[in-house]
Amino acid sequence: MVTTDLETEITYTGIPASPGIAFGPIHVIARGFSAPEVYAIPEEDIAEEQERFTNAVDVTKKQLIDLQERLESLSGNKESEIFEAHVLLLEDQMLLGKVETAIRDRKQNAEYAFYAVMQNFLEAMRRIPDPYLRERTADIEDVCQRLLRNFAVDEEHSHEELDEKHILLAYDLSPSDTASSNRKHLLGFATEQGSVNSHTAILARSFGIPAVVGLDASVIQVTALTPAVIDGYSGKLILNPSQETLQKYISIGEEKEKQRTQLDAKRDEATNTTDGREIALSANIEFLQELHQVQRSGAKGVGLYRTEFLLLNGSEMPDENAQAEAYTKVAKETNPHLSIIRTLDAGGDKLPVESLTETEPNPFLGWRGIRVSLSRPAMFRDQLRAILRASAFGKVAVMFPLVSGLSELLQAREHLKRCMDELSAEGIPFDPKIPVGVMIEVPSAAVCADLLAPHSDFFSIGTNDLIQYTVAVDRGNPHVANLYKPTHPAVIRLIKKTVDAGRDCGIWTGVCGEMAGDIRLTPLLIGLGVVELSVSPQVLPRVGQVIRSLSYEQCLATANEALVQSNSRTIMDLTLSIATECYPDLLD
Repeated sequence: MVTTDLETEITYTGIPASPGIAFGPIHVIARGFSAPEVYAIPEEDIAEEQERFTNAVDVTKKQLIDLQERLESLSGNKESEIFEAHVLLLEDQMLLGKVETAIRDRKQNAEYAFYAVMQNFLEAMRRIPDPYLRERTADIEDVCQRLLRNFAVDEEHSHEELDEKHILLAYDLSPSDTASSNRKHLLGFATEQGSVNSHTAILARSFGIPAVVGLDASVIQVTALTPAVIDGYSGKLILNPSQETLQKYISIGEEKEKQRTQLDAKRDEATNTTDGREIALSANIEFLQELHQVQRSGAKGVGLYRTEFLLLNGSEMPDENAQAEAYTKVAKETNPHLSIIRTLDAGGDKLPVESLTETEPNPFLGWRGIRVSLSRPAMFRDQLRAILRASAFGKVAVMFPLVSGLSELLQAREHLKRCMDELSAEGIPFDPKIPVGVMIEVPSAAVCADLLAPHSDFFSIGTNDLIQYTVAVDRGNPHVANLYKPTHPAVIRLIKKTVDAGRDCGIWTGVCGEMAGDIRLTPLLIGLGVVELSVSPQVLPRVGQVIRSLSYEQCLATANEALVQSNSRTIMDLTLSIATECYPDLLD
């Protein structure tokens, strides 16, 4: 939805995905092909910039004609007609005229003006019902990428570097896009696609980057470098903000910063409820660089180290020694507190461990989590050995993701035992009593938690996947995002069943999914018997204050009442009423 308050101020409203306020110029990434660099052109250079575009078109046409002629000589006319169509595109006077107009009106470099015009054209084609015409977008993207490569770049056309800090606007971002972005320059991001529960949104919250998703059809309408405000609290992207709007958001930012400072002052206080129940509060991390944030937040260790982000450094997991070095750093810097290292959780909507020869029809139900590790035993044992070696330098636990039943857990434990035997034979020290945990993310694991508990030292509930699989909703799909409900009666019953099975076997249960950091749900989770919450370092001080504001007895009564309710709205109202009563100033 788009609203205009003033002549030049435009507001796009989407879904708030990560809280925070950011001010800066927009950088745009659309679909299909890579965005070129964008920079401003002075009025007197516009004609020269238009000539650069014409020259790039001429060079590209010549290349395509040469390719067409070579292909004709090799295989005949039918195949060469592909390039004939490409040449015709570059002779379309309407498109060429739009690019020249865009250079003049936007006062931006020719590469980017061409990119912006073609993205509008391509987006219109993608929405045509005819599947044949939609498929032709790939051909057009190929021509566009070729033309962009043909722009001359020399000292004559160099420019002063603009302020590198920016707000990124994209059609969509993958978790790897988000994780590998230069956070020194990224002020916030907004996307047309996505949901509040996508991994990209989760990473944004972990990094403390304001984010808004679900901004339909915004990419093709926004000019790069436009000044903007991103409001991650209410889900707004505001272009050309007025002075009044800027002042409003400056005030909001100052108030939030004041609140954060007050919470930070209490970070070392115990996280006990008002009636003395202790709730352990630990941190979720993806990168070693976050360890200083863990210490600053007051976290009692790491409740989830997502090791799949080691894949960002290459196409495969680092070797044993490199992993051992990373895990040892975590163990040392969080000692004497526990650090839980999750084994590789690749696949689905996460980083792939290797390229598949065939695309999985449904990756969420496919090759991911513990299934990948068990099918790649050498890689799995490298990781287990590395984790064991780190356990000699601090309190470390190992945790297996996406376990669906006892056989997978027993296989994983057998690999772990084999690694222990190898290290013992080699004289390499490790903790022989290293705790072993299971992530409860699949309904089958929750239902048979009583079978898993005797072979586990703790449970950690990954609520993101547990909700997704329980209610059969792809958490990254905006079309069904309204059905993804953490307070669905089936979800809270599965949490309760898991907690009870663990308690009956003498093991503790924590939550490391997004529910752990949602302070509306803290009363419900505590009442259900969860004794550990693992959240991003950015929200940890707030969750700590929430715990200190609650009575366990009141939470228990709320949870018991919630367990007999028949709909998610009633359950949310129950837990939200306690939150509103006990810490209204902390609710966004």
